[in-house]
Amino acid sequence: MMKFSIPIIFLLFASSCFSFSYSTEQYTSIFSFGNSLADTGNFLITAAQAFPMVARLPYGITYFKRPTGRFCDGRLVVDFVAEALGLPLLPPYLARASNFQQGANFAVAGATALNPAFFIQRGLGSLLWTNYSLSTQLAWFEELKPSLCHTHQDCSKYFKKSLFLLGEIGGNDYNYLLLLGRVTIQQVYTYVPMVIQEVADAAQRLIEHGAVNLVVPGNLPIGCNPLYLTVLRSPNPADYDAITGCLKPLNQFSMYHNALLITALEKLRLKNPHANIVYADYYNAALQLDLFPFKFGFIHGPLITCCGSGGGPYNVNVSAFCGAPGSRLLGDPSSYLNWDGIHLTEAGYLNIANGLLYGPYADPPIIHYN
Repeated sequence: MMKFSIPIIFLLFASSCFSFSYSTEQYTSIFSFGNSLADTGNFLITAAQAFPMVARLPYGITYFKRPTGRFCDGRLVVDFVAEALGLPLLPPYLARASNFQQGANFAVAGATALNPAFFIQRGLGSLLWTNYSLSTQLAWFEELKPSLCHTHQDCSKYFKKSLFLLGEIGGNDYNYLLLLGRVTIQQVYTYVPMVIQEVADAAQRLIEHGAVNLVVPGNLPIGCNPLYLTVLRSPNPADYDAITGCLKPLNQFSMYHNALLITALEKLRLKNPHANIVYADYYNAALQLDLFPFKFGFIHGPLITCCGSGGGPYNVNVSAFCGAPGSRLLGDPSSYLNWDGIHLTEAGYLNIANGLLYGPYADPPIIHYN
């Protein structure tokens, strides 16, 4: 297994060299890009053939009491950010809402940072859930922009009061390859710089359109993901963290992705000194929930899936995923960290959102007071 040594303290504090002061009052709109961690309905609108279960309960059962296209029992990080800023929950762009003045969500479940051509050229195009990659989402934003502002001066004023959430994006680029066993983790390491470049290019493109305040999340600790733990289980006990039970090689991979992302964001800051580019440390925000679940109100093991079927140590069965016949809820979702084996519960996302809104997992926090 390819190994990299990346101190966690670097991931925690690398962005602290670039600290900007701003407060919550300035935000009048949010624009969100990414995948299923942020999708508020775009995937469902596209018919969702790849994962029809998201169109029925128990998805959405906790807060909305109905499925909304969110891959969760309730709200996502982007929802909690909007609520904290006093803004409405973001409508999915494909819903063609009559008014996107207070923001829009371009995220699509299954979306990749790399263009579909990358996978098609490698004979992997059939793996993709959607062709709406990050570049397509940016094109949607550019399509919407003329309805939001008209002159350069108007756009500058408008977007200065907008918050741009760029991700998490990139995780699916690895999920498709690793979970379906098409390539080795050593091979996937070689793709990380390309993924990071796509994210950095997207951030630069948004800045050129007038974005000033950007939050760019890193990858979650995928070694703590119940689906990964089920599909990529290791016969070697040394591969598992003694405290969390997570797969160390997979978490090391996430740390590598995040380290490269942090470096790319530092370069963007130097190139765009007027922009507030904040790294959101999803990795350590989520890892704290795995390390200290009871502290955060999770009374069940953090690696156990709330909605699933098949028993086993993680309650994950890929042939009977959440929402499929034979799956069921083990209990109250608020007492679980993991929802369906690959996504977190509303309670999990709330804790991550709080780390971004108030610190310490965004520097400066989204809600920051002088």
